[in-house]
Amino acid sequence: MAHTYDSLQVGDSFKWTRVITPADIQGFADVTGDDNPLHLDAEYAAQTDFGRPVAHGLYILGLASKVLGRDFPGHGSVAVSLSAKFLRPVPVGEEVTVEVKVAEKLERFKHVRIRLYAYVNGKMAVGGEAVVIPPAGE
Repeated sequence: MAHTYDSLQVGDSFKWTRVITPADIQGFADVTGDDNPLHLDAEYAAQTDFGRPVAHGLYILGLASKVLGRDFPGHGSVAVSLSAKFLRPVPVGEEVTVEVKVAEKLERFKHVRIRLYAYVNGKMAVGGEAVVIPPAGE
């Protein structure tokens, strides 16, 4: 169920969890052309500070986009802006949890400011915010 501007309240939140698979990362690399060996080559990644392949940061933001556009506020949402900081890597094979929380309702334009987070092993990997136009009411 999509949440409209009127039904959303500051503090409302939603969480979604997914395991990042090698196929996810390969697919993202295929679509974007970002074939950095840090993401795709286990031997190469083993020689880095990360020790193993890690997800593309923008792939993690893509998961946040999925949550905003499909789950919360839901179908019909439109992102107006998004900013984020990448705080730690998300290793391939790990579970990532995307959490979004309504931080502010922007009455003038009926937009909503949403804090977004991605966690891996209980630690924040990505932190940011988005301004979203929630779905229209039925």
